[in-house]
Amino acid sequence: MAGSAAGQLAAPDHAAAPGGAALGHVVLTGGGFMADGRLAELATTAYLYGFPLVFNLDQVQRYATTGIGSVPAAAYNTFGHARELAGPADTFVTINNDTVYSMAQIDLGVGPVLLTVPDTDDRYYVLQLVDAWTNNFAYVGKRATGTGAGRFLLVPPGWDGEQDGAATVIRFPTRVASIVGRWAVAGPDDLPAVHALQDATTLTPVGDPDAVAGGLPQTTSTGDEALDFWERYRAWSQAFPPAERDAALQESFAVLGLTTATTVGDLDDVARAVLVQGYAAGQAALGEALRSGPSPQVNGWHLTLHAFDYNLDFFEVGTLDDPRWKLTDPRVRIPERAAAAFGGLWGNHGYEAAYFMVYVDADGEQLDGANACTLRLSPTPPVGAFWSLTMYDVPSYFLVENPIGRYSVGDRTPGLITDPDGGVTIVMSHDRPDAPVNWLPAPAGPFRPILRMYTPGQDVIDGTYEVPAIHRAR
Repeated sequence: MAGSAAGQLAAPDHAAAPGGAALGHVVLTGGGFMADGRLAELATTAYLYGFPLVFNLDQVQRYATTGIGSVPAAAYNTFGHARELAGPADTFVTINNDTVYSMAQIDLGVGPVLLTVPDTDDRYYVLQLVDAWTNNFAYVGKRATGTGAGRFLLVPPGWDGEQDGAATVIRFPTRVASIVGRWAVAGPDDLPAVHALQDATTLTPVGDPDAVAGGLPQTTSTGDEALDFWERYRAWSQAFPPAERDAALQESFAVLGLTTATTVGDLDDVARAVLVQGYAAGQAALGEALRSGPSPQVNGWHLTLHAFDYNLDFFEVGTLDDPRWKLTDPRVRIPERAAAAFGGLWGNHGYEAAYFMVYVDADGEQLDGANACTLRLSPTPPVGAFWSLTMYDVPSYFLVENPIGRYSVGDRTPGLITDPDGGVTIVMSHDRPDAPVNWLPAPAGPFRPILRMYTPGQDVIDGTYEVPAIHRAR
């Protein structure tokens, strides 16, 4: 277990910002703020720290109330199953087009919940468990637990009940968390078999039968985007305590008015102005973190094998409590967690699925649908399950509407054309090519594709396998 970060990101008077800058001494007096000019910097740190919580729980709320695209709304502790692959109507950041989703928002305020999974007959699937702070803390599925039938008892923080030997206990770090389920689909004819597996995957509360899921604390809108963000952060960060190592950092935001029962709307003008300033600066810092984070770059590709390694404290079934999969430096971990949420919320650890993303071609120019470009994969990615290249627009990172309804190209794409050496060449452009090729339609403007490798081979993990640069067609 990595050492506590409290020594580096703790003191309310002199907390260290993720970027390394020291924040000056600040005090709260007479209901107003007095500071040495560093409060806005502290608010920027608070934004990077709190963004994953707020962004994540906003999506939890969407799934529990309105649904998203092909995934219908589902009350807490029930599954909402997509019955088809995701498309442009699924307006969720960097959603995949490889698997059919099963989503469940869990509220263990009702007590333990029993998760039952069927035998999938060796089909790849994964149920990824993500807490309120976006920590991946457990996996159920082919890699993690096999493909046989199973029973898993989901229990809330601090649970000390009797363990049922017939079920594997999974302890939740926060009362509310998400199950992000993905089922491999071979094509339209395979969907009925996947639907049957989805329907056989169940959640059953086993506590008080009259208990009602409370969900997220309700917040009151101020009518200001920045202040509304801070109000959700204030309420939700107190309802869902962070890992112990981050508690001191969170408490350091007391001088910003973010750790009390007083709503942000009731703070004085000076305090609200500082929060608005920190919100704007935090957004800029987040955008920079997304493009220049610690992930190495090879041939323009961001190799985000470790982008989701910010969980240092919660390791249940299917996770690896291994130093190789931990970002221990809080100056790296906190902005990287924010960038991972913004650029790929609910992404898996690299040992479950590897995500390589790219913004530029071989000449360093932004990828743009106005310019046809090619990617030649030879050899194709070494994987235990399957691989794909998926197209996303910029800056939303949504799937792109196109005339042939194709959003990804991979080893399971019908009619995939292979090169004489067994490699695969993919053409990305807005206009349809004249010749038969593996065309991945792009938007008219900037785009960012992602190469996904499910259960990546060791050559991917250790960097031996190298993805070539994307070249503009001449």
